[in-house]
Order: sequence, then C-alpha cells, then structure tokens
Amino acid sequence: METISYGSQGAYVTALQLALYRAGFLAQQTEIDGIFGMNTQNAVLRFQRFYRLVPDGIVGPETWNLLVPFLTGYTTHTIVSGDTFYKIAKQYGTTPAAIAISNPAVNPYNLVIGRSLVVPFLIPVVSALVPMNSMLCAFYIDGLVKRYAFLRSSIIGQSVLGRPLWRVRIGQGDVKMAYNAAHHANEWITTLVVLRYLENLAKSYAYGENIAQRAAQELLSRVTLDFIPLVNPDGVDLVTGFIAPGTRPYQNAQILATNYPAIPFPAGWKANIAGTDLNLNYPASWELARDIKYAQGYTMPGPRDFVGPYPLSEPESRAMVNITNQNGYQLTLSYHTQGEVIFWKYDGLEPPRALEIGRRLAAVSGYALEETPPESANAGYKDWYILNFNKPGYTIEAGLGVNPLPLSQFEAIYQDNEPLMTEAAWLGTEK
Repeated sequence: METISYGSQGAYVTALQLALYRAGFLAQQTEIDGIFGMNTQNAVLRFQRFYRLVPDGIVGPETWNLLVPFLTGYTTHTIVSGDTFYKIAKQYGTTPAAIAISNPAVNPYNLVIGRSLVVPFLIPVVSALVPMNSMLCAFYIDGLVKRYAFLRSSIIGQSVLGRPLWRVRIGQGDVKMAYNAAHHANEWITTLVVLRYLENLAKSYAYGENIAQRAAQELLSRVTLDFIPLVNPDGVDLVTGFIAPGTRPYQNAQILATNYPAIPFPAGWKANIAGTDLNLNYPASWELARDIKYAQGYTMPGPRDFVGPYPLSEPESRAMVNITNQNGYQLTLSYHTQGEVIFWKYDGLEPPRALEIGRRLAAVSGYALEETPPESANAGYKDWYILNFNKPGYTIEAGLGVNPLPLSQFEAIYQDNEPLMTEAAWLGTEK
C-alpha cells in the first residue's frame, strides 16, 4: 500500500476515504472524492487516536493495516477465556450467525483459546461508492471468501503487468457456467455488478433466502458458477487512476494513445495495457475482424479496436480460453456497457435453447435481444465460445450513456441484471 498524506490524490486516497467512511470517521459519502484534504486529514487523525497510533495524519503501513479490514469487510479475533459467539458479535457489532457462517469448522460450544476467528462486519463487502481497480477487486474477493467460507477463489492467469486474473466459484451443481466482466477497461462498472451479484447470491444461499424470486440453495444445488470479474485489470487501473500519471505503464499507454488523438485519454481506453482490444483477440473470424478494424483505421496498438498481432496474443484472452476449455461451461455471460441490449448469436450459429433463454433474459431485465452489429460481430469471447462449444453465450451491454458510465447508474444497472443472472443460471440447468 502506498504511503499517502495531506495533498495526495488518486485511487489510494479514494480507498482511504472509503475505509474511513465505513469505519465511521468520515460523515458523508460526498467526502469520498480522491483528494486528501483537511476533512480527510482530520478523519485520519481521529482514526489514529482511536486506535492508539501516533496521530501524524500520514497513512503508512501501520495505519493501512488497521484500515484494510474496512475494505475487506472483516477482521480477525483471537479467542480468549470466556468468549462466546454472542460476546464476540457484540464486541464487533455483528451477529453470531455471521460469525458461524464465516467459521463453519468452529464449534461455538467449544471455543479453543488462542484460535483465530474471522469476524465479518455488518456492511456490504462490495462498494459502489468508488471506482473499481485491481487492488479493490482483490480486497472484495478476499472479504467475500472469508465471509462466506463455501466460496472458492483462485487465480487463472496474469495480466500484461502481472496482475492476477481472479476466479470465484460458488455452487455444487453438475452444470458449470461462467460470468465474466470488464474485458474493456472503461467498462469497469461491470466488475462491480457481477461482484455485487456474487455477494447477494452468497448471502441468500447462506441464510436460506431467495434471490430474484429463486431459492438460492436450490439454484446452487443445480449449478456451479464461476465469476471472472476483472478480465482486464491493467486497463481498468489505467482508466480509474490506480496506474498513476508519471509511472512507466501510464506513459507507455499515453504514447500509444497518440496514435489516435481523437480518443480521450485515459477515459476512452478500452484495450489492455499493451493496446490490444481483448474482445477482438479471440480466434473466431479474427482475420475478418482485423480487416474491418483496419478499414476503420485501427491498424496499431492504442486505446481501442486494435485486434492484436494474432489471435490470443494477450495473456488475458489466453487465460479466458484456458479456463473455458478446462471447464466446458454450459452457458456464459460476458458483461459490457452500454446499450441495454443482449447479443446472442455468432455468424448465423444458433446454439440449442439459446434463443429461448435469450428471450427470457430479455423479459426479466427489460433489455432488448439482438444480433451483434456486423462491425463488432467477430473475434469476441462470446463469438469464440459459441463457435467452439455450440452452447448459449451472451454479451450483456448494461446501462446507457457514454463509457465509462458513472457510478450513479450502478443501482439501476444492478436491479436490471440481478434477475438476468439468476434466470441464466436457472434456465441453463434445464434440459
């Protein structure tokens, strides 16, 4: 974690402000602005005094260590004599049930002194108050896996800059499906959408509740869902400021952006950090996609629409192909923005039940079911998946407006897509 202080700006400051807000030391959401000003400094000083740190207003390793639990949504507690789940829950402002779900191997009637417990806070793990980046994605996944011990996380590959490509798995069903997000950098809001859905699905399962009018426990007895929430971490980090101006990756991307001066930088960046559009890098009529994009002027690496030097030239697209081949998913959803539309076909191919399921997804979400426009109809993940597996695969274009969509759209996008993701999983298990 980067040491920050008064006058600092950027993604670390935003993370600091989110943690302070969740911890009760910033009073209003409007104070989360990415600028380390007087209000943030005063909040840091109060936080440091409360936790008996030197109140210097500088957020270094010791202060970050105490702040990170408010980003992951949990802390740890070492059992002492006289502890009970009820007593521990009261101490941390949570519930005995939440502690039990996080620690399924612990007998609450036989607590072992010295053993460490995960203690979840009563706040959502996934926050829609701040833009996404790879650091926050890792924190959210850590928090979800700790809070819901039945979740399994793994790393399926690395980005160009070595950032992890995470997969989180939920469910015990024989049918496997996968939901991915953020192939495109300035569509990072989709990562928050699928992570929020994962959190709500896990919570509904843990407490025996419904999600989008489906019983979560029954659903997850039928299906195993893989979530790959951040396919393009480097690009997202560039767009949302986690890769800061002046750093070498930022400067290299800035040089590539000069090839296309009409595209705003970094807000217009869709590609990975090497300047390849990941959703044009799959071996599904890649040569045709190249010809189309070259004719449009996208002949070299840059912010968008460069198909790469050859199919699967990028580590991110290779990781997606590998994990899909390993699991043989029965259905996939790929989240993008924007347009409120669902694309379902590729090159005239109509996998069995794809139209039927697509119509239902459109009905529950209010999105239109359409065929992909010709200029964008090749070399995408959905295209490759349908071509190679002949199973239902969908690109979901969420929200409306100009990318990157503002966080003010998040709740509306999520409300449209919770039933869509639930129905996709339910219908995909039917014969």
